[in-house]
Amino acid sequence: MKEQNKKQNFLACLLSYATESKYKMILSVILSVISITSGLVPFYCFYRVINLFVGNGVCTQKILFWSLCALAAYLVKIVCFGLSTASSHYAAYHILEGLRNRLTERFLKAPLGEVTKHSIGQIKGIMVDKIEDIEPPLAHMIPEGSGHIVLPVVSMIALIVIDWRLFLASLITFPLSLICMGLTFKISGKNFDKYNDSIAQMNSNIVEYVDGIEVIKAFGREGQSYEKYADAIINYKTFVLKWLSSTWVTMKLAFALFPSTLLGVLPVALWLGADGTITAAQAALAVMLSMSMVGSLAKLEVMGNEMKKVQLTVEELQEYLEMPELPEKTAPVRLENYNIDLHDVHFSYEKSEVLHGIDLKLNQGSFTALVGPSGGGKSTVAKLISRFYDVTEGSITIGGVNIKDMPLSQLSDTISFVAQDNFLFRCSLKENIRMGNPQATDEEVYAAARAAQCEEFIQKLPLGYDTPAGDAGKRLSGGEKQRIAIARMMLKNAPVIILDEATAFTDPENEDKIQKSIYELAKGKTLLVIAHRLSTIKNADNIVVLKDGSIEAQGTQEELLGNCSLYRNMWEAHIGAKNWSVGKEMVSYVSTN
Repeated sequence: MKEQNKKQNFLACLLSYATESKYKMILSVILSVISITSGLVPFYCFYRVINLFVGNGVCTQKILFWSLCALAAYLVKIVCFGLSTASSHYAAYHILEGLRNRLTERFLKAPLGEVTKHSIGQIKGIMVDKIEDIEPPLAHMIPEGSGHIVLPVVSMIALIVIDWRLFLASLITFPLSLICMGLTFKISGKNFDKYNDSIAQMNSNIVEYVDGIEVIKAFGREGQSYEKYADAIINYKTFVLKWLSSTWVTMKLAFALFPSTLLGVLPVALWLGADGTITAAQAALAVMLSMSMVGSLAKLEVMGNEMKKVQLTVEELQEYLEMPELPEKTAPVRLENYNIDLHDVHFSYEKSEVLHGIDLKLNQGSFTALVGPSGGGKSTVAKLISRFYDVTEGSITIGGVNIKDMPLSQLSDTISFVAQDNFLFRCSLKENIRMGNPQATDEEVYAAARAAQCEEFIQKLPLGYDTPAGDAGKRLSGGEKQRIAIARMMLKNAPVIILDEATAFTDPENEDKIQKSIYELAKGKTLLVIAHRLSTIKNADNIVVLKDGSIEAQGTQEELLGNCSLYRNMWEAHIGAKNWSVGKEMVSYVSTN
C-alpha cells in the first residue's frame, strides 16, 4: 500500500523538493510562460502586415511599427528565457545540495544496519547519479514544461476564435499518437525496474573492482575479476539496446505524429480560405499558429517520455529519505556519573537474534574487557552502547539515564569509539586527528599523536602532519592507521572509551607503549576493550566471556583461568601462539647470524 502511494504521489514528492526554493521556481515558471507565449506575438504582427497588403493600406510607418513589435517580442522571449533558466538552475542546484545534505543526515540518524544493507555502488548511485537526475525536471521540466503547456493552449484558443474547425483539425493526429505513446510506455514500464537493477549492479561491480584491485593483484585474479566487471558492463549494454529496440517503432511514430498539427490545419485552412469563410490573412495565421505548437508539443512528448525515469528516481530517493531514524530526544540530560548498565539486552539483525539477555555493569573508572569466539556478539555490544543500533529488548543506561533519552550529539560527546578497521578522511593527517576535538590547538594535536606513537612515522612523510590522508593512506600500514584513530580518540578525551580491537594491527614494539598511553588516559573513565590478544587485557578489572550471544562467564584473569574452561583454552591457545611466534623469531635470528 505504501509503495502504491509513493507511485501515485511521485510528482508531489518532486514538487516538495522545490519548496526550499519555491519563489525562485515560481519566478522561473512565470518567466518561462512569458518567454514561450511571447513567441506568438511575431505571428500576430505578420498577420497584421498581411492585412495591410490585402487591404491596400500599406505604408512604411505601419510596417516598421509591426516589425518593431515583433522584434521587441522576440527580445522579451530571449531575455525571459535566459532569466527563467538562470532562476531555475539556481533553485535546482540549491535543492540538490539540500537533498544530499538531507540524505547524509538520514544516514547519520538511521540504524547502522539500514545503511550497511545497501552496497557502496547503490549509495554512490543515489548520492551522485540519481540526485543529479532530479536536476533536469527541476531546472527544465517544471518551468519550461509550464510554458510549453500554455503555448498550445493559447494557440488552440486562437484557432477556435478564427474558426472552430481549425481547432479540431489541429487535433487530427493526436489519437494515433497517444496510442503509440501508450504502447511505448507499456513496453518500457516493464523494463524500468530491470534498468535500475542493471545500473546498480554495474556500479557495484565497478566500485568492487577498483576497491579490491590490491587483493585482485595479490591473488592473481585479474582475469576472473575483470571478467565479472566486464560482464556487468556488457549485460547493461545488451539490456539497454534490447529495451530501446523493443520500443523503437512505436516511439518514433509517436514522435512523428504528436506534433504534426500542420497535417490537419493546412488543408482545412486552405479549404476555408477558398470558401471565403476566413480571410487569407487568417488562413496564414492559422498555419503559423499550428506551426508554433510543433516545438512545444515535441518538447512535451520528450518530457513525457522521461517522466517514468523521473518517477522511479523519485521513488528510490524517497525510500532513502524515509529510512527509519533512531528516535532522538532534543534536550540534553545531566549524568551523575558514567557507569554503564546493560539490563536484559536482546538484539536481532533482521529476524536472527544475536544477543540473548545480556546483563552487564561497567563502573566508572573500571577497565572491562570483552573476549570470546568470533561471532559471539562482542562488537555488537560495543555498537549498541554507542547506539549505532537500538536494542530489540532490554535497556542500556549511562549514569542511570537510558541512552534513548539522550540526544545523539550528547551520546557522541560522551563516548569515544575506536574500531578495528579505521577510516582516514580526505584531509591532512593533522586534521584527521583534530576531528577528535575540532577546537584543539596544533600543540594538542601533536601531543595526542606522540601519545599514540604516531609522530615517528608521520615525520618521515614528505609533508609531515600536513600530508594528505589520501596520499598517506597508500603508505601507512594498518597499524599506523589505527594509531591515527587512537590519537583522534585521545584528543577527544571522552569519559567513556570503547576500543574494538583498536591495536590489532599494531606491531609489538609500539603496542605496549600505546596500551600504557590508553590506560593512562582512561584513569577515572569507563573503559571497554574488545580483544583477541588476551595478554593486552589480562589486568582488566572484569573480563567478560561472550559465546553465541550470551555471557559464559566473567571475572578477573585468575578467576576465569580457574573456573571457565573456554577462557582457559583461549588463554592457552594465545600463549602457545605467542611462544610459537617468539620461537620463530629466534630461529630467524639465529639463521641470519
